[in-house]
Formats: sequence, C-alpha cells, structure tokens
Amino acid sequence: MSNEQQDLPLNGIRVIDYSHFLAGPYVGRCLAALGAEVIKIERPTTGDAGRQHAWFVGEEDEYSGYFLQLNMGKKGVCVNIKDPRGRALLEKLVDSADVFVENYRPGALSKMGLGYTDLAKRNPGLVYCSISAYGHTGPDAYRAGFGLIAEAKSGIMQMVGNPGEAPPLLRISLGDMYTGIHAVAAINAALLGRVKSGKGQHIDMALYDTLVSMHEYAVQCYTLSGGKEVPVQTGHDMPNSTLYGVFRANDGDLVIAAQVDDAWKRFAALVESTGGPAGFGSDCRFHTNAGRNANRLEILPVVKEWVARQAVAQVLAALDAIDVPCAKVQRIDEVLADPQIQARGMVYEQDHPVLGKIKLPNLPFRFSGCDTTIHQVAPDLGQHNAEIASRLGFSDADIAAMQADGVLYSPEERTSWHNS
Repeated sequence: MSNEQQDLPLNGIRVIDYSHFLAGPYVGRCLAALGAEVIKIERPTTGDAGRQHAWFVGEEDEYSGYFLQLNMGKKGVCVNIKDPRGRALLEKLVDSADVFVENYRPGALSKMGLGYTDLAKRNPGLVYCSISAYGHTGPDAYRAGFGLIAEAKSGIMQMVGNPGEAPPLLRISLGDMYTGIHAVAAINAALLGRVKSGKGQHIDMALYDTLVSMHEYAVQCYTLSGGKEVPVQTGHDMPNSTLYGVFRANDGDLVIAAQVDDAWKRFAALVESTGGPAGFGSDCRFHTNAGRNANRLEILPVVKEWVARQAVAQVLAALDAIDVPCAKVQRIDEVLADPQIQARGMVYEQDHPVLGKIKLPNLPFRFSGCDTTIHQVAPDLGQHNAEIASRLGFSDADIAAMQADGVLYSPEERTSWHNS
C-alpha cells in the first residue's frame, strides 16, 4: 500500500444539495467524503426538516444528531428563493455546479422552475439526481412515500418476522440508504460519462425500484418456478439454506451460518461430540444442501437444544475453533465497543464548536491513497451564506442587504461561530 496521498476523487466537483431528511442528504454526505464541495440549500427559519428529528443534544436540545450525521462536510446556505435576489443567487450556484441532488415529490421542483429541464438549459453539463418514492414515471409517480412505504411495497417486509404475525419494522432506513448509495454510484458514473460527452443528464432514483432490485432470491424463486414458489415468513432461519439462522443460548442470541456442506459436516460432528444425538454428524441425509432442507424440521430441534444449554461465548468459541461462521446478536453499545469496529474507524469523534466532542458513525469508504474521513461538522443554518454569496460575485453591500432583509437567513444567536 502506497503512503503517497492523492487528492480525494471528487476534488473540484461542486454539488448543490437541495434535499431534506435522509436519502438526499446521505448522498451529499457521501459526495463530500469523496472530496466534492457540497453546498446544502435550506429554507429560511426552519431549514431541513431533519433538523427537527431526534436524537437531540445541546442546551434546549437545539442540535439534531440526525442532521449532524447526515450533513457533515457540507457548507450551508439558507436562502429565500421567492425573493428575486435569492433566486439569482441560486441560479448562479446552478451555473457553477456539477451536480444537483433533490428528493422532492416529482413535479414539485418543476413548478418552481428548478426541474431538470429548466436547470439543464442553464447548465447543460449538470448531473441532476432526483430521489423519490416511486420515480418520475409510472402510475404511482406522484404519490407521496417514505422508506417505510417502499419496504412494505417491495415484498421485503412480508418475508421477515414469524409466520402468522404482522411483520416487524426493520428499524433501519433500508430504502433510503440503499437508494442513496445507488445514487452516489450513478452520479459518479454520470460524471465520468460527461468527460466523454460533455453533457450531464437526469438520474431518476426510486426507493421502490432499489428495494425490488435488492431481492437476491425471491424474484427469481417466483419467476423460475413458474409462479409456484412465493417466499413467506420463516421466523429465525432460512428453509432453503439449512443451517443459516438465529438461535438462543442461555444468556443471549447468536447466528450460525453452516449452510455450506463442509462447514455443516464440521458443525454436525461438533454437536454430536458435545452431547448431540449419536450419528448426527455422520448422517448422510444432511450432507447436501437439498438433504438438509428436506430434513430441516429434524435438524432444527437438535441445534436449538444444543445451543440453548450453553452460553453465547461458549458456542462462539467452539464454532470459531472449527471455522464455522457465527456471531453474537449485538446491542448497539456492544457494536460501538467492538474492537473490529474501532480498528476500522467506523465510529469517530468530531470537534463541534458548541457541543464539544461528538461521536458519529463513519462511512465505509477505504482508499489506499486518500483519507475520506470528514472532519468538518454539519453546518449551522445559513452558516456559509456570506462566503458562498461572495464567491458567486455578490458585493459586501448586496450581501449585507440580503441578510438584513432575510433573503439570506441565519439565526442571530449562532452567527458568532463559523467553520469552513
């Protein structure tokens, strides 16, 4: 691995983040980590709705951890685009930008003259990325939606949980985050394509689309069986991949992945030698995936009983010794204390000018030639108004007038600190 440091991959790329809540801001955070200058545009007084989303910290809970996590590394401009001066500022930003990210309902920004067709006329090289629940085409295009809606519609939610019970919430924003990282990939591909064509294009990302694309098994299971096989809830294991599931020890839960034939044989021999039924390890019916699946209901009670009479640490030690993949089902406090996560730098501290040291999850990018860790904290509302306006050619007098009139907005009590 070379010790020579390179520029970050997107150094010199300017991104306008005209998004809110999760999917769009996550895209902006990723692009900032990769070196782009990301300028977050917010509305006066309230800003991104994510600023009102828990977890809250600071005096009178004035800071949202949700916002801090998703908007680190960006510069913040809070502008009233209904005022002609604010509109002119945004248009100058568009003219100077490489990427525009938005996640409003299809048609909403077109009504404001900020749709792709409008902005591409001003800047033909603009890569314009839209993120919505259903995309910009199809009968549901103009319906409202969130990640929860896409998770329910996609068939993913229907497959989790115990048979006969309502499926549980996934408790992570799978639809937003998965769509967001696909948008990052698409934006980078479009920027590379622009090198050859000189033209930008519109990227239309849908939460529903990306979750349907995530099915590694269910879709082909149904289509290739001629519609005979419909995956259903199975609870704690996978009937078509025995043994692969969640098991309860006497002091917690763990997962075992012994679905590969060689791993299964080692696992079954261990179970037999440590109190399992005689012949369990040598039973040839269980030595193929098809055989294990066919005899799943005979295998599972044996494994459950074997795990249940031991502590999690005992089971993990025994399985690690024979190279069978396994892991404890960890709480979030255990995750943060995990030496592997610490070694990989997946939780790191930022120095916030008001809050002091804050710990937030890192992005999983690892490059041999550059460091993608974001040290710049999320911007305060309107924090970089004057800096960006000045760089766009507005005079000090113009900027002062826009600030006085509220066209450029920032809360008075927070204008005393700025980080660039």
